[in-house]
Amino acid sequence: MSLTERRKAATQLEIARAAAALFAERGSDGTTAEAIADRAGVSLRTFYRYFRIKQDAVAPLLNFGARRWQQNLAGTPHDVPLPEALEQAARRAMTVRDADDAESLEWARGLLRAAADDPALRTVWATVNQDSEHELLPLLAERTGAEPTDLQVRLTAAAATTAIRVAVETWAAMDADPPEPADIAVRCMRDLTAGLW
Repeated sequence: MSLTERRKAATQLEIARAAAALFAERGSDGTTAEAIADRAGVSLRTFYRYFRIKQDAVAPLLNFGARRWQQNLAGTPHDVPLPEALEQAARRAMTVRDADDAESLEWARGLLRAAADDPALRTVWATVNQDSEHELLPLLAERTGAEPTDLQVRLTAAAATTAIRVAVETWAAMDADPPEPADIAVRCMRDLTAGLW
């Protein structure tokens, strides 16, 4: 990645963090593109150079979480059976290790709560999940020796992505003393991928 591409990605992520924080604090109605740009320390023109509407600004942050889970799966040794590898990757991706992880999860919670009343935010969330499922196909194909178009690979990608989505949405909807998101993710992963391999 060139220096220009790295700077662009860093700017997009900074805007995404600002947008997530504002959506979590103020909800969708209380968040504007101007406020996001101001919080991120960029001009409104820069904001619109990267994002079409305010809701689009959170996609890089949500995509970052999806890539983290996929990287955990890619880093799991190939001798670990696939169902166990999926569970391990989900646990590692959803375990809170430091203040940054806790902050990211709180942003996700706020975003998903704001999405309940914002169809555009729900569309961004659905697109991130669809993209994640598609990006999971080659990882699963490599682990199984099957083609990415194989029905079982596609079903596993869909089930695993759905497991993560449902886990995050369930955790985000809980109010008082929720369980660890990693525990919910592992349970969902186990239930939804059972019998696939």
